[in-house]
Amino acid sequence: MDTTQLKTGIASVIKNILYVSCIGVFAFMTPSCSKSSDKSHLSIQMTDAPANYDAVMIDIQSVEVTGNGGATVMLNTSAGVYNLLNFSNGLDTLIASGDLDAGTVSQIRLILGPNNAVIIDGVSYPLDTPSAQQSGLKLQVHKTFEPGVSYSMLLDFDANQSIVAKGNGGYSLKPVIRTTEVALTGSIKGSITPVGTIATVTATAGGISYSSVTNVYGQFLISGLPAGTYSITVTPDLPLLPVTVISKVVVIGSSTNLGIIVL
Repeated sequence: MDTTQLKTGIASVIKNILYVSCIGVFAFMTPSCSKSSDKSHLSIQMTDAPANYDAVMIDIQSVEVTGNGGATVMLNTSAGVYNLLNFSNGLDTLIASGDLDAGTVSQIRLILGPNNAVIIDGVSYPLDTPSAQQSGLKLQVHKTFEPGVSYSMLLDFDANQSIVAKGNGGYSLKPVIRTTEVALTGSIKGSITPVGTIATVTATAGGISYSSVTNVYGQFLISGLPAGTYSITVTPDLPLLPVTVISKVVVIGSSTNLGIIVL
């Protein structure tokens, strides 16, 4: 083997090593097939109907969501003692948020701490909440979440109905909560061929662009999109040329599927 052949062989090996390394890093940085196209984002807000008390203090420790196949996800929760009456007459507060697998959400569980109380005429009475402390307040929702879509779930306490006077002069908490789910965004998903090509996918509407990259399976998901009509450009690695798909409508609460885009 002459010097030129040797250099060419070494360069080829280095190129292959770098290519494999880049693919490995890309695969590590990019969610896998089962994750990139199957996640929704959920925020839990809390509000309250007005009530005839000085304060209703609820000790929220964590929020858990039950989804597909009974799988549970513990959301990122702002734990603390909340006065429900601070969030009445149209006010609300964020108590938890996080990503979960798209699909059917069957239940939200509020796990309460021991520091629950009602204040009446300046006197604080502890609220007896045995069932909540043991297994949490289970709220049946049965909603279907689309991939790449952000949702807000509003928990509307009815403090007047939730506080129950006991015969011994004490009070117990038997929460009456109405849940309302609102989709906040939409998304665009699809895939490219040939598989193995790395591409940037950009969706543009009204002069504002949102972008993502394909994963190792050629799939992509652009999440958190406002409603509108988008032009989507797929820009692959050279020597392949960009492909543009125009006039794709995104609807709040839905994931617009572009199917397979051939490069």
